[in-house]
Amino acid sequence: MQNSIFSVDVEDWFHILDVPGTPGIAEWEKLPSRVEKNFHKLLDIFSENEVQVTCFFLGWIAERFPQLVKEAAARGHEVASHGYGHRLVYEQPRNEFHDDVRRTRLLLEDVAGQTVLGYRAPGFSTTEDTPWFFDVLAEAGYQYDSSVFPSTHGHGGMREGRRDPHRLPDGLLEFPITVADLAGKPMCFFGGGYLRLFPYWLVRRMSQQVLAEGRPVVFYIHPREIDPAHPRLPMSRKRRFKSYVNLETTETKVRNILRDFPVTTFKAVAANYPQLVNIHVA
Repeated sequence: MQNSIFSVDVEDWFHILDVPGTPGIAEWEKLPSRVEKNFHKLLDIFSENEVQVTCFFLGWIAERFPQLVKEAAARGHEVASHGYGHRLVYEQPRNEFHDDVRRTRLLLEDVAGQTVLGYRAPGFSTTEDTPWFFDVLAEAGYQYDSSVFPSTHGHGGMREGRRDPHRLPDGLLEFPITVADLAGKPMCFFGGGYLRLFPYWLVRRMSQQVLAEGRPVVFYIHPREIDPAHPRLPMSRKRRFKSYVNLETTETKVRNILRDFPVTTFKAVAANYPQLVNIHVA
């Protein structure tokens, strides 16, 4: 069985997008953080299963909790970028986005002591309305991206996006978020609210389907999702369901994934693409 990719978007419980009244970045420091405890627990789960994963850190988290970045790197995990302030791509002008992603890459490299190759946008928020997105990432020094959601999505998505890892004209390597067809409809089963919503037997079956098609599965979670007791933000009933459904199931599903599927980092899989230069897996 080919390797799939396991990733963590390292952010805190209050980093939820598009919820009216959500605390802004100026208020984040006043809120009780739970990211240290939850991320340490995930690191321990990975160590127990002897796997390395990719950790997409918010720059804001890296500045305040540099020890988390250093520990992830020390345990052999890949450190990658989730941008600085958890802003949707399509809400930023090109120059602001460039400054954000470049600033975050340099910050993470300084803290981790390793080259940062990859980026993932908050909310997978690159769309057809941000045609400059990939060029800017290449200009800012990134070598791969995992932001394209190749179907409809709450933050846009790209319906015509390719599903397989592929090279872009500017040389950037794109790893789309994994979708699979169920009853003729492309759906995601492999991370976030999708992973929490669906029963594990279906997640496992759809993962096997993707692997049979010759694609790696991109799994992803957030530290808050293994913490059912984390504080809640006020939001609509529909959004509350999406944000908090089945939190108590996430840890078991993560352990099942690590038991049933060989997983590794984006960096390790990217090394299989010979066109990509300067990739060296330690």
